[in-house]
Amino acid sequence: MDMNDSQRIEAPRDAVWNALNDPEVLRQCIPGCESIEKLSDTELEAASTLRVGPIKASFKGKVMLSDIDPPNGYKISGEGSGGLAGHAKGGAKVGLVADGAATILNYEVKAEVGGKIAQLGGRLIDATAKKLAGEFFEKFGAIVAAGHAPEAAVAVPAKAGWWAALRAWLGRWFRKASPAMLLVFGLSIPTCCLDGSHHRAGEMPFPICTAQS
Repeated sequence: MDMNDSQRIEAPRDAVWNALNDPEVLRQCIPGCESIEKLSDTELEAASTLRVGPIKASFKGKVMLSDIDPPNGYKISGEGSGGLAGHAKGGAKVGLVADGAATILNYEVKAEVGGKIAQLGGRLIDATAKKLAGEFFEKFGAIVAAGHAPEAAVAVPAKAGWWAALRAWLGRWFRKASPAMLLVFGLSIPTCCLDGSHHRAGEMPFPICTAQS
């Protein structure tokens, strides 16, 4: 089985390269992946459960990286066993090309399958492989691009003084107050606040209304 294709990813090439070498990102993107562990800079171990036609199998195997040329690409090869369901082995060449602020990821895949899975026929296997590859690159591109989306500018209002804040609060209160509320508020104001007279100390409960010496 041979498969060649490319994927445009809206993220810088360095970011795409780092994601291709991040086990957690790969785990999220590989369909059916249950675990992936980085054993060294060039070796990983992965376990996944996949369905090919009527056959569902759990695969476990090791993946080797070679011809590593950061951030341009590498070669990846591996072999996995699915028990009675069969086995698979193959490799891929991955290349990254900068395209402005984005990256074009090119890949060439060659794989072989054996056991019960091989008996399903090449057409079904090829269709499944293309479907799984499409799911991987769609999710991979979304995750990497999301990590490099431009941040929206947030306007920070200037701090208003206490007098401006008080005026704004009073303005909102008077707009919401009913005529009856305003009338009660007006009648509760002592006359001294309106005509300039003063009361003797103790006559009014408000200090501002007591006589000044």
